[in-house]
Amino acid sequence: MSMKQNIRNIAIIAHVDHGKTTLVDAIFRHTGAFRENQQVDARVLDSNPQEKERGITILSKNAATVYKGCKINIVDTPGHADFGGEVERILKMVDGVLLLVDAFEGPMPQTKFVLRKALELKLKPVVVINKIDRPQADPDKVHDQVLDLFIALGADEDQLEFPYIFTSAKFGIAKASMQDPDGDMSQLLDMIIGEIPSPENSDEDDFQMLVTTLDYSDYLGKIAVGRIHRGKVHPGDSLAVVTDEGVVGKGSVAKLFTFDMTQRVEVKEATSGDIIAISGIAGVNVGQTLALEARPEAIESFEISKPTLSMLFSVNDSPFAGQEGKEVTSRKIRERLMKEVMTNVALQVEETDSADTFRVSGRGELHLSVLIENMRREGFELAISRPQVITRTAEDGTLLEPVEHVTIDVPDEYNGVVIEKMGRRKAEMKHMETLRGGMIRLEFEIPTRGLIGYSQEFTTDTKGEGMLSHVFHDYQPFRGKLPARETGALVSGENGQSVAYAIAGLEDRGTFFIGPNVRVYEGMVVGESTREFDITLNVCKTKKLTNMRSSGADDAVRLTPPKKMTLEQALDFINDDELVEVTPENIRIRKRILDSNQRAKAAKRAKMG
Repeated sequence: MSMKQNIRNIAIIAHVDHGKTTLVDAIFRHTGAFRENQQVDARVLDSNPQEKERGITILSKNAATVYKGCKINIVDTPGHADFGGEVERILKMVDGVLLLVDAFEGPMPQTKFVLRKALELKLKPVVVINKIDRPQADPDKVHDQVLDLFIALGADEDQLEFPYIFTSAKFGIAKASMQDPDGDMSQLLDMIIGEIPSPENSDEDDFQMLVTTLDYSDYLGKIAVGRIHRGKVHPGDSLAVVTDEGVVGKGSVAKLFTFDMTQRVEVKEATSGDIIAISGIAGVNVGQTLALEARPEAIESFEISKPTLSMLFSVNDSPFAGQEGKEVTSRKIRERLMKEVMTNVALQVEETDSADTFRVSGRGELHLSVLIENMRREGFELAISRPQVITRTAEDGTLLEPVEHVTIDVPDEYNGVVIEKMGRRKAEMKHMETLRGGMIRLEFEIPTRGLIGYSQEFTTDTKGEGMLSHVFHDYQPFRGKLPARETGALVSGENGQSVAYAIAGLEDRGTFFIGPNVRVYEGMVVGESTREFDITLNVCKTKKLTNMRSSGADDAVRLTPPKKMTLEQALDFINDDELVEVTPENIRIRKRILDSNQRAKAAKRAKMG
């Protein structure tokens, strides 16, 4: 069988922050993809504003460049385990992987998951040891660690002989050994062309492609992205949508695109081995095959990861509803969620008994909070319930819950607090080892619900020096009740504007989430109580006026700065009788029942019943 010498398809595997996007930029710069006069947006791959802020790659992106007459398609893999379902699909599109490792930090646990999959699929690895410019970098040691990791993941002889290269993507440097003089990115590009197998040439065969990701555009509708398994395709071709069950849909190619850098470029023909995007096939989904109508054969597909966590998204019905966002109706929310499901495959949306509420399930807290944050930026207002895990019932009637495998790297001195906190959250320690530089690696199995809201606490406990990553492990018997928040809430009893004088007089009651001059409503949670029960209080009370002039200036009220809640912190903080109100401008916490008398009655009924 002849090979296509003019195409290489590779996926980049890298831990968050190890310089993946910077490396792709350096490659583009070298191949002249950025013309001199072009404004280069640093980090081209992370196009979603949140990805830039969180520094994580959420969706797999496609990029491509041409070097020495060879087209190199570069596919990005999500580094975060919450997006594990994407990983396997992405790897089906490529013939090799670029494992990018930080020359100081070494291989990271998050990348293990993706790397293991790549090795199982017998993909050819090329190792890029990046950030060699960092002080304290130890590139040769990191090379040995990568070898150890490959052995631990069961790589075969061939894979253990991996080619490797040392780079500083930031400065556009690449070299075969640390002793060599600095070369440029052509050394890496030559290695990719020399080491990564080229795809088979089956241009003469009938067209067939596995859909690995979906995109959506308001003009073109659904866009199916994948690698052409065999044959050629043109705009106007009639295609069948095929699964193991047979033909499930038909359509014709409206537009055909390939990738050039990170842009989609319209083309009139695409051939075997290339990575393409097709619009015009409305009913197609991820994991299905597009094939010539005359010969509808399915390609072996893959499993899509199951959701483990769900939240209720409702219409915002607080007294401030509709004052800060544009998209506030249940119809708009429903449309937006249905559109999300088209491309975000591990997400599920179900209707509930109430027309204003939807159950949204996903692969962990991050997966869902990223969606909420996106909607908030698009002008939506929502009320979100406390996250709940998705349980199952075993054949013998036992209740099962999802369990995650967690890997934590922390400096030695925080070891104790982490073990204690994890234990409280019903985690079982599976492994512990000492790493270099006074770091300890801990491995646990923990119920998914035990992880909810832990990441923020973990960052605080380890002064930002700890690293935590998790992957779904399996379903295990329910581990019983977890400690809930031990404190009550401080709840506003009035509608109005908060006053410094009032807050100052109540500071002994707990920690406030709001400062002075903030609009509040009855039933809004304005702080965390020091006691285990809720306290309703009035933060709008002003000072009585007398005709005596006071000796001290009373406007010099000294207030403790309020604790501002992030979205994740708020979701972690709330109890079952509370909601997070999310608008483009604010994140507030409120009681489900706003009226304090009705709330007291409901609590009494719950106690008795």
